Amino acid sequence: MASTTATTMTCAVLLASALTSSSAAQTTLDKDLARLRAATEPFKSSSAAVAAGYPQETGCVQMPPHGAMGYHFGNPALKDAILDVEKPEVLVYEKRADGTFQLNGVEFYVPFSAWTKAEPPTIMGQNLKRAESLGFWYLHVWNWTANPSGLFADWNPNVKC
Repeated sequence: MASTTATTMTCAVLLASALTSSSAAQTTLDKDLARLRAATEPFKSSSAAVAAGYPQETGCVQMPPHGAMGYHFGNPALKDAILDVEKPEVLVYEKRADGTFQLNGVEFYVPFSAWTKAEPPTIMGQNLKRAESLGFWYLHVWNWTANPSGLFADWNPNVKC
């Protein structure tokens, strides 16, 4: 009986610790998302993004049936080994029916040539993904448009080209 009670108490302590840790991680993520949204608010207009050094780099990137990423507007001056939540390297847009662009999210980007560590770069508690054929690490964050595939998913099924 005593060992069952001790086991139950140990499990309760471990669960409480895990929940506290998970809660703290969520609080940090929420703060990072708020900072990211505040930093990218001025770029809801693609012309403001271009004026700030983010020219359009791609056409609409898509992968049916998974969805699309959209149009990438990148700032070459930020494409180095330094990641900053408030200075994303790439802004990701979707073209509306009227021809204007809607800001949907960002992409954090680190060229392979700039990253010398064995482990991947990280931001917002996430490892960047390796785009072997393109020569860079990346992570999408859908901070302006909901993505049913997840906040950090590559493809958004709601984004259309």
